[in-house]
Amino acid sequence: MPLISAKTILTSLSLFHITLGFFFLTSPSSVADQALVYLLGSSMGLPNVRSFETQSPALAFLGVILGIMGISDLVTLSLPDEISLFHHWGAQAPLRLTLTFGLTLYTFFFSASSPLYSEGGGGGGAVRAAHPSTHAPHSSSYTPSGWGGDALKNSVFFTFMFVETFSWFWVWVTLREERQELMAKKARRRSSGSHHM
Repeated sequence: MPLISAKTILTSLSLFHITLGFFFLTSPSSVADQALVYLLGSSMGLPNVRSFETQSPALAFLGVILGIMGISDLVTLSLPDEISLFHHWGAQAPLRLTLTFGLTLYTFFFSASSPLYSEGGGGGGAVRAAHPSTHAPHSSSYTPSGWGGDALKNSVFFTFMFVETFSWFWVWVTLREERQELMAKKARRRSSGSHHM
């Protein structure tokens, strides 16, 4: 039996999305100023974004989308456990895990601080094992993406995707454990039901 149930984790994640949506609507700078955002962004060599210092239509839109997502996720948790947890979330958790993991990798590996754009360890270029920020000034091979993807390569987005990836992995593992327990319980009921006949 898992220490924390999948329903509790999903409820917390939904409330996190609603809270984050509220702060993007009312005070986006409080999100960007969090210690976790600074710590993860700095450790990955990602820039801090100035656009979170003031309210904007894009941040208001993001806040509403996060709020709607959180509320709709809470509503699905009110369904019976077998439908909600094992059918709906059983499909959603691996999908959301894959998407958030892919976006986390994209944010770091295709940014200017990525070791993919370093010039190698040879003639005075950045060393691949060095801190990501040491690659940025030497990244002559980096060119910004033309489709707007560079707007995702910042500390706030990376931190959000990192936390989401961790959370969805936790949900997925917990759901698998709970599903195995439910199947074992159903098998015991069937076997005890056949003995009584």
